[in-house]
Amino acid sequence: MRRLPRRRSGHHRPTTPHHRRVRLSPADLLRLGLVGIRTRRMRAALSALGISIGIATMIVVTGIPASSQRALNADLTALGTDRLQAVADRTSGDETVSFPPESLAMVRRIGPVRAVTGVANTHAVVRRSDREGALEASGMTVLAAQSNLLGVINAKMRSGRYLSSATGRIPTVVLGSVAAARVGIPDLRPGDPPPLVLINDRWFSVIGILRSVPLAPDIDRSVLVGWEAAHSMLGFDRRPTQLFLRADESAVEDVHAVLPATINPQSPSEVRVSRPSDALAAKRSTEATFSGLFIGLAGVALLVGGIGVANTMVISVLERRREIGLRRALGANRGQIRGQFLTESIALSGLGGLAGVALGVLGTIGYAAYRGWPPVVPLPAVTSGLGGAVLVGVIAGVYPAVRASRLSPTAALASA
Repeated sequence: MRRLPRRRSGHHRPTTPHHRRVRLSPADLLRLGLVGIRTRRMRAALSALGISIGIATMIVVTGIPASSQRALNADLTALGTDRLQAVADRTSGDETVSFPPESLAMVRRIGPVRAVTGVANTHAVVRRSDREGALEASGMTVLAAQSNLLGVINAKMRSGRYLSSATGRIPTVVLGSVAAARVGIPDLRPGDPPPLVLINDRWFSVIGILRSVPLAPDIDRSVLVGWEAAHSMLGFDRRPTQLFLRADESAVEDVHAVLPATINPQSPSEVRVSRPSDALAAKRSTEATFSGLFIGLAGVALLVGGIGVANTMVISVLERRREIGLRRALGANRGQIRGQFLTESIALSGLGGLAGVALGVLGTIGYAAYRGWPPVVPLPAVTSGLGGAVLVGVIAGVYPAVRASRLSPTAALASA
């Protein structure tokens, strides 16, 4: 009688389709991870709210000070933090020295200099009419000025227009704010014929009046004549007595050091250069202060937001052990359980981060508009906030997901 072959152990049975491990595609994993968010929309919204508040806080506490700093920087720049003034110093007598005619061109060659202009005292006499005496005793001076003066000294027109390349060649003048009051011309009305002033023995039409110029108070008491008109009509020799320039803030001190020798190489001691504005030092101090404040506030807000994210993710995963046990009983393996909850954690954190970014940006823009500041939304705060939310969500979801995936179906169902 033939002996039948002994059946081998069940450990070596051929694998049937029922025992094959099923791998989920990224799209399937994403749909599976979003099931909890779609089925528990209110809980998901409340969970994302905690994340979004933390991220919005981080953006707001960095965006609002940045907007404030930009507004402060603009105000300090308007005070002349990037401007210098060079004046021809007086000799032992009353005679005023002047700069060489090529001094303007020489200053323009300095690399950090962005703009330069010059004025010159023509020593002309101003009168309101030919029946009145000279007004020079009132402290007014007649200055030859170039067409780019307004932009360099940050001056504005109160009425009328400034000297252009065309009007600067004909007998026209622009009055400073104080000079306009002293000659009795407080304003210019559109459509009316321009008033006249007598300079030496020639009439000049008044085409504009300046506002007060804080950066150059001498301009307020001046009567400005075009550079070419002063040369042809007042005997001006094209030698400036005062220069105004605008340079890069970071190089103002360097320009200050080389300016005397550049303007007048033969007699640099006759050039008196105003030192950089005290506002420049104040501006750099506020920049350093705000930089440290940004780092501190951003760190605190990110820490608070991270704690909220971790707490939300841990509770969200632990409260769903019944679902974990049911899926395990239906054949889901540990990797699928981990993947599902990690995907849900990342998606929930990402949605909360996006909502927080939107809230933070809108809050920053709204508050800046209310205060009249230029809105500034720091890009590093946005990217780090969104990336930090996702990263913290991943870290917070790893431990609960791994712990839940290790539970047996019966233990998971029993603990629910």
